Amino acid sequence: MNLYQNRFHLKIILIIIAFFIASVSLFYTNFLVEKLAEREQEQIDLVAKAQELASQTEDSLSLNFLVNHILEGNISIPMIVADENENPTIWKNISFAPHLSEKEKEAQLRAHLSRMKAAHAPIEVSISEDWKLFVFYENSILLTQLKYFPYVQLSIIAAFFLFMYLTLMYLRKAEQDKLWVGLAKETAHQLGTPLSSLIAWLEYLKVDEQIEGSILEEMEKDVKRLEIVTQRFSNIGSLPDAKVEYLPEVIENIIDYLRKRISSKIKIYIHSTKTESLYAPIGRSLFEWVIENLCKNAVDAIKSGKGEIHIYLDLNKNENFIQIDISDTGKGIPKANLQTVFRAGYTTKKRGWGLGLALAKRIIEEYHHGKIFVQKSEINVGTTFRILLPKAYPAAIPPSE
Repeated sequence: MNLYQNRFHLKIILIIIAFFIASVSLFYTNFLVEKLAEREQEQIDLVAKAQELASQTEDSLSLNFLVNHILEGNISIPMIVADENENPTIWKNISFAPHLSEKEKEAQLRAHLSRMKAAHAPIEVSISEDWKLFVFYENSILLTQLKYFPYVQLSIIAAFFLFMYLTLMYLRKAEQDKLWVGLAKETAHQLGTPLSSLIAWLEYLKVDEQIEGSILEEMEKDVKRLEIVTQRFSNIGSLPDAKVEYLPEVIENIIDYLRKRISSKIKIYIHSTKTESLYAPIGRSLFEWVIENLCKNAVDAIKSGKGEIHIYLDLNKNENFIQIDISDTGKGIPKANLQTVFRAGYTTKKRGWGLGLALAKRIIEEYHHGKIFVQKSEINVGTTFRILLPKAYPAAIPPSE
């Protein structure tokens, strides 16, 4: 079984196992609590029977000694012996705050007695036909602690497993990041040699008057694009130098390059409002890659090869973020996949690796402190991706702008 692809089922299995362990722990602890409660009940019954027997026998001295012995043996169960009017006469294992008056002690005893009466039915002791006593009691501290022990135990175990899970996830992510950064930098290194050769050949071709200038111009653009791609790969893993840029101009430059390299049947339109405020601190090469990647995905999503891509730039409602919407008229994204499109490995292309949107999310959120998400999508109607970038305030905008 591929654990990555079946991680949802794996989570369900782990949850079932955890639930089983918790259930067994709670069941066994409740079993112990019931047994201990029965034992405490028997001990209080024994006290009540001994007192009743002591009042009915002639050898009261010996039996009183036995009763006192039984009372002394109870070192954990709080109890109060009271008359028919619930006036306390004897009590055991009840502590009082220091320096209390007799009246205050009596008030505390009556409060204890009320709690005991609510916890357990009192045990009746018949001294004579006209005289009855009642034994009130409550659970010992040990029994109470044991009752809540499994919840404390499970909480500690859950906290430990959560800590271990987060630690392992962090280490796994760090290992993956290190792998991708190394791969990206190695790719940039490998691109460097042929790129240098292409630049030299381009300069050589410029001398040849037989080659049309427009062709050389487009070739030069492609070579510069390769330089930018190489630079992007080199920048992965390190924080880009953020510079305040005018976003409509940045996006217009990207789209000008793309228009000549995609089908002429696909039209790309840019719509800007509040243009005087659309400045943001960005790492230009990485930000351009995000816009380019989203536009290429939009082109791939247009099945018929004929459609439109609209890019809208505006401020959000609070006017503290620049809002960039990239909408296409493509096939749309199924609702079931909306939560996974930014996960590494997700792709609908036969030859895709599913890294584009995952890298785009990281670039926008970690490097630019913004957000990227699917704003809306409808099957066979289209998809809109939304990017939110913190805008630059007037003090940060270059004076030349």
